[in-house]
Amino acid sequence: MSAQTIFITGATDGIGKLTARDLAKLNKDAAILIHGRNKIKLDKVIEEIKSASGNQNVEGYIADLSSMDDVRKLANDVLAKHDKINILINNAGAGFAASRYGKDGTETRFTVNYLAPFLLTHLLLPAIKNAAPSRIINVASAGQSPVNFKDIMLEKSFDGLTAYTQSKLALIMFTIDLADELKNDNVTVNSLHPGTYLDTNMVHDAGIKPHGTAQSGADATIYLATSPTLKNTTGEYFNVKNEAKANAQAYDMDARKQLRNLSLKLTNLT
Repeated sequence: MSAQTIFITGATDGIGKLTARDLAKLNKDAAILIHGRNKIKLDKVIEEIKSASGNQNVEGYIADLSSMDDVRKLANDVLAKHDKINILINNAGAGFAASRYGKDGTETRFTVNYLAPFLLTHLLLPAIKNAAPSRIINVASAGQSPVNFKDIMLEKSFDGLTAYTQSKLALIMFTIDLADELKNDNVTVNSLHPGTYLDTNMVHDAGIKPHGTAQSGADATIYLATSPTLKNTTGEYFNVKNEAKANAQAYDMDARKQLRNLSLKLTNLT
């Protein structure tokens, strides 16, 4: 991991924060880039990670991932300083108790959990390819439901849980497609369910009693990001550290193509 550049979204608390801290500990020469929405909180976490890890090369980036303009600015800010990204961890997420609409006026969970990583990852691909062998990790969930292409923002029949589970399956579908797209670029792309109802703000905000620790979720994420045994594994979905099967729609090529075309349109990505 010598002199790597590692970028983690949603890294000011929970799994993302612990993942950033532990990756900084693993390699004090790595550049650790962390994203958050609140500058005061972000600055505080940067100092905490530096102190806990001994790695002083920690940078913070601000963005509201419910805004595609913010996502574009985030990518531009990162690329202005880094032409190589060895590991991208799309960890930021909005839970099923989040507000219904985000900054762009679109459904929050679908935007933050899926459209933002879809756009951000594509914008960062030049730097990711430039760092090959490199890895992309998408933090998904075991909570999955088929994407409703007739009502993608659930305007006709809204339910926060369905919005969340649909967005997470969309992220897994994106993982499979991107892995195939990058199969000749020495870039692996995998997704994972980090654990059920872990001790995170998202779970607390939903009024659910945690069943596990955020650290176990961070450990699983780091395993996918760094394990030598996974160097040639791509396009897979993991239940914590074990390969598993996602919802059947994830393996439907026509559904994935429909999602990709819709996503390109919604993000204005060519």
